[in-house]
Amino acid sequence: MGSHGIKDRVAIVGMGCTRFTEHWDKGVDELLLASTGEAFASAGIDKEQVDAYWLGTAQSGMSGLTLSKPLRLKDKPVTRVENYCATGSEALRQAAYAVASGAYDVAMAVGVEKVKDSGYQGLNAFPIPNDGTQRTLTAAAMFSMVAPAYARRYGVDSGEMRTVLARIASKNHANGARNPRAQFRKEMSVEKLCSMPAVAGGLSVFDCAGVADGSAAAIVVRAEDAHRYTDKPLFIKALSFIAGDGSGLMDPAYDYTTFPEVASSARDAYAQVGVTSPADELAMAEVHDCFTPTELVLLEDLGLAERGTAWKQILAGAFDLDGELPVNPDGGLKSFGHPVGASGLRMMFEAWLQLRGEAPEERRISTYGSRSLALTHNLGGYPGEMVSFVSILGTN
Repeated sequence: MGSHGIKDRVAIVGMGCTRFTEHWDKGVDELLLASTGEAFASAGIDKEQVDAYWLGTAQSGMSGLTLSKPLRLKDKPVTRVENYCATGSEALRQAAYAVASGAYDVAMAVGVEKVKDSGYQGLNAFPIPNDGTQRTLTAAAMFSMVAPAYARRYGVDSGEMRTVLARIASKNHANGARNPRAQFRKEMSVEKLCSMPAVAGGLSVFDCAGVADGSAAAIVVRAEDAHRYTDKPLFIKALSFIAGDGSGLMDPAYDYTTFPEVASSARDAYAQVGVTSPADELAMAEVHDCFTPTELVLLEDLGLAERGTAWKQILAGAFDLDGELPVNPDGGLKSFGHPVGASGLRMMFEAWLQLRGEAPEERRISTYGSRSLALTHNLGGYPGEMVSFVSILGTN
């Protein structure tokens, strides 16, 4: 799989992000107005100067009207997109390609989800007609299969695996505790996390991302126009998206220790930008830690650790804020929560802050100033059948 790429043709010149939490006093309209307002202000433009909009939401709206009504947009195209948990990334991808094609000069990607007071715990999995053979396990149950599979393949005993997963959660909670936009802002020790009771397979509640409301937005223009809007743009170096064929469900050889769609999208993204050693060239990575064992596998699928070694590097602190390659410096899904339509853009917002030197000192990545590339990764679906998005962003 390969693509011509989009390297240095499009730049992000403005971003905004709400806090991701339980917004009992705000609806979809208020969340959209907050994130887009911050993005407009950071780019120094207003809504009339944006030529086209892309809105990502899973279940908080069914058309472009979800955005055009609260923003009072007149005579503007607004496209609503959805692609599982990579919905916000999909909105950015389409807005970026629209600008790269020359169809528009300025485009905005927005993601939003409002689910906390919907009457459902998480998204409402509305019944789509099928042949009755689909899996009926919860997402937590399906991703819980990853941990014992990984432990068996690489010879990690169950007690040590429990510590590895707790170390991932503890790292992300420590980062989120320093982030005023995160849902959970309390540090959690490895010991306390290890003592939590299991709720799905071997996973506890604190191995799972939180359910949250939130919105994030990005404004994109052609790269040659970027400095008209900001003196510190983020240039899009690569965008890659893979939709799997679901074959992992039927393949008896599939062992849950890798997500092939993620590995493919990472290879494509690295090829687009010319990255050959991501662990050494990236300044940071935001990865889709919907569950702690997901982050473990993603570190290897994204080439940030050699196969079978990520667990050791996690224990050694390689991916901590002050480690060799900070991963999820904003707290990740684990601490930030996961409003499905907004998470992909939230990840880019963290890259925006970190690479531009605007993250607060207590949350600044160790690689700031020495490396200039950031990776963001979203997945949607389940082991064996998923979609995967990878972006690489840079300051020059």
